[in-house]
Amino acid sequence: MKKIILIMPYGSVGGMERLALTFYNHYQLKGYQVKAIKLIKLKSDIIHFNDDEYFLSDKDFSELNILQRALFYIVAPFKIRRILKKEQATDSISFGDMANIFSALSYTRENKIGSIHALKSVELNANNSFNKLIKFSYKNLYGRFKKVVCISHDIKRDLIKNCGFRFSNKIEVIYNPHNIKKLLELSEEPINDEVEKALFSKKTILFIGRLSIQKSPWHLINAFNLVLKKEIDCHLIFIGDGNLNVIEKVKSLGVNYAIDDKIHFLGRKNNPYKYLKHANVLALSSHYEGTPNVIVESIAIGVPVVSSYCTDGIMELMSMQSKQVNEENVHVDAGIITPNLYKGQLGIPKTTQHIPEEEKFAEALEYALKSNKLKDQLFEKRTDLLYKFDVEVVSKKYLM
Repeated sequence: MKKIILIMPYGSVGGMERLALTFYNHYQLKGYQVKAIKLIKLKSDIIHFNDDEYFLSDKDFSELNILQRALFYIVAPFKIRRILKKEQATDSISFGDMANIFSALSYTRENKIGSIHALKSVELNANNSFNKLIKFSYKNLYGRFKKVVCISHDIKRDLIKNCGFRFSNKIEVIYNPHNIKKLLELSEEPINDEVEKALFSKKTILFIGRLSIQKSPWHLINAFNLVLKKEIDCHLIFIGDGNLNVIEKVKSLGVNYAIDDKIHFLGRKNNPYKYLKHANVLALSSHYEGTPNVIVESIAIGVPVVSSYCTDGIMELMSMQSKQVNEENVHVDAGIITPNLYKGQLGIPKTTQHIPEEEKFAEALEYALKSNKLKDQLFEKRTDLLYKFDVEVVSKKYLM
């Protein structure tokens, strides 16, 4: 019998964690023994594996001082090794660079699979110690995997061309799996909270995910402010938690623009899909991405997407045909892709000045709120767009 260990950063609403849960549920249905390791387990976790769950720390990195973090990095591979040995793992799948590095350093001999979920050259621009470790691992550690999964062709190209990744023979492009039937079932659950129900009875722009520097939600706030100036009665809703400094920045922008009564933070939700079903549009203003799970989930539920062109992987998700995105918005099968918002530097901005790309983002949001054309077009293309994300096909590819 296969004994599979899934290794992930958190138990939050993030894409990698939801992906791990999809694998967990599917492999269990196949009769495999499946366990999960969270690097960080928090009381606010919404993704749980019950008796099949291990964790390395119950404190987030923001709660650890420099010495405690260093100790965590040193000890983590040994803890993972003990778990893999104890469970007699035949296969392990790790999600994201931190989990990949610790898995590689565990020096175990199971069928070891790593995965990379974002455009790394942008992220690695920040010159910090962890990014140096990632760059080192691309040249020295990833050879210990049988397979390194990239979730888009763009991520694969970027790794090899821009990140010094030495093990190109290990890379396989496999799109993220989704249990569409389960997604649709979850989306049909009612919203029981009366305040939330009233909120989603209005025109709504929805963000789902971790509020992080990568997701750059200040661009979304700036664009939303422009939408409201067009006298469109709508609300912006955030589902998920994240970096406290980013959350503080986003909230302060709402206050500065005097639109904070139109912006709502619902926190983590066990079932974000029942909210997604009632949104007019899903919005992503990321600086960089891979192939965000939430876009596929939105396509499955039938909600149009407005996303910045943060990677070619966005086009792979949202369109059946490749199109060029330069300085204008591009209408595609699943919604609208707007020009890239990234300006060469990661971090929370110190200015609130609008950039032209935010104006384009606002135009796309306005179109999605005013017209049903995007929703109707998505309904026509939905089946074709979802074909490559079938959980049965993808789950087999991982373990081949």
